[in-house]
Amino acid sequence: MKKAAGIIFRSVILLLLGAIIGILMTNRDLNTGISFDSKDKVSKVLELVRHNYVDSVNVDSIEGSTVNNLLQNLDPHSLYLPPQQATSINERLEGGFTGIGVEYLLLRDTLVITQVSVNGPAAKAGVRPGDRVIEVDHQNFSGTQLTVAKVSKAFRGTKNSQLLMAIIPAGSKTTKFCNVKRDHVDLSSMDAAYMLNAITGYIKISKFASTTDADFRKALIKLKIDGMQKLVLDIRGNGGGYLNTATTLADEFLTKKQLIVFTKGVHDPRTDYFATDSGNFQHGKLAVLIDEYSASASEILAGALQDLDRAVIIGRRSFGKGLVQEQFPFGDGSAVNLTIARYYTPSGRSIQKSYSNGVESYRNELAQRMRKGELFSEESNLKDSAFIKPTNYHTSTGRKVFSGGGIMPDIFVPADTTQNTYLIRVLSNKQLFSAYVIDHMQPVLNKYTADDFFKQYTVTDADLGNFMLYASQTVKDIDPRELVTSKQDIKTLLKAFAARFKWGDEAYFKIINADDPAVKKAIEAI
Repeated sequence: MKKAAGIIFRSVILLLLGAIIGILMTNRDLNTGISFDSKDKVSKVLELVRHNYVDSVNVDSIEGSTVNNLLQNLDPHSLYLPPQQATSINERLEGGFTGIGVEYLLLRDTLVITQVSVNGPAAKAGVRPGDRVIEVDHQNFSGTQLTVAKVSKAFRGTKNSQLLMAIIPAGSKTTKFCNVKRDHVDLSSMDAAYMLNAITGYIKISKFASTTDADFRKALIKLKIDGMQKLVLDIRGNGGGYLNTATTLADEFLTKKQLIVFTKGVHDPRTDYFATDSGNFQHGKLAVLIDEYSASASEILAGALQDLDRAVIIGRRSFGKGLVQEQFPFGDGSAVNLTIARYYTPSGRSIQKSYSNGVESYRNELAQRMRKGELFSEESNLKDSAFIKPTNYHTSTGRKVFSGGGIMPDIFVPADTTQNTYLIRVLSNKQLFSAYVIDHMQPVLNKYTADDFFKQYTVTDADLGNFMLYASQTVKDIDPRELVTSKQDIKTLLKAFAARFKWGDEAYFKIINADDPAVKKAIEAI
């Protein structure tokens, strides 16, 4: 009966939303000639606007806003997704799309390839990082009219359709033609997997997608061959994804019949998720890195491993999203993400932080943490009465754990203010690190192997000066004091972006992590 009630509730919600977007119309309106149900006021207003308003308006957009406003009055994570946004989210979580498999940068009105998917359509056709695309299907493909939307439309398409690209390879003046056959392109959620030292592996996961567990198992096998006995799992900045993916990944570390998480809601009966006996890393020492941007599925994983004393959790309090959404699609490609339940850690903790003060306050909560000093001081966490509450929640060995919004780490690591200066944010947002690598560092990169570059190449003060001179052509208000504060971090980022351009994401994280205090704490802890 409870399951039936849940189904009936969801059906009612969908019917209500259908009414809002103008599906139900029965009676004749004398002024507009449009049929309405007398109770369907929202639809009537939208149709009045469509047929009578003084100016032209995009009623589809108004409909979306109306649905979204209704949902946001329920909770911050129930959302209306326009078609393009729904498609983009689903592609990331499903682990792929149909296209040619490249990343790019629009540099001085020219498209420059920055990454090529391994074994993807573009790679098979001979496209390489640094190539400049000047024509697509015999049409000019440069200039001020070139936009991200135009590029996406050109590069994506139906499976096996052809795309003819005219490119100028890096360091050449000769045009080369590549005939690319569009195909499925994998979007891996595995950013990096490598050995930190002789016995400690490192894996970074950016999201919990449908392919995450398969990617993780492959990485685990590779690292075990390399001698891994301990693991640092990095889910900082991981905003979540599929619930089932999080439980499957937790299963890799846990033993049979251990409770991973349970969900329940008024219209959704309690569902328990248990570990099986199929995990590939059930006994090795484990550290999990989290931060204030680790959310949802990340918190399910971290919360389970903490409650069951399976891992040491390192970093800063996580985001605090403990609501389960289900996606309900509409015929036009749009969708509604509706919260149907809450999830709870094995000890019974709800991770969801309060949203009783409204959506705006909820969205500003991270900024409030920063203002209170929580990101920089463990003591500030412990004084936050809105979060730390006297509870009866304990781990399997009796350690007290905190509740009230997010996962509190076992070992606190403060945020590094030198890595988050306004100057670094501007340089990153304007993609100046990548642009400088393309314009000035490719000849240098060609002299190194990946290992030699990591060990031998150093960004000198002269290199930094050249980069800042280059950046000053775009950023006009560089603060000399911030430059002094961020000097070493800018050098590290410049080297990391150069490594990413030449050797991919894993090379980037190897350089970034070399001086990362959280990674160092994790190695010490295990």
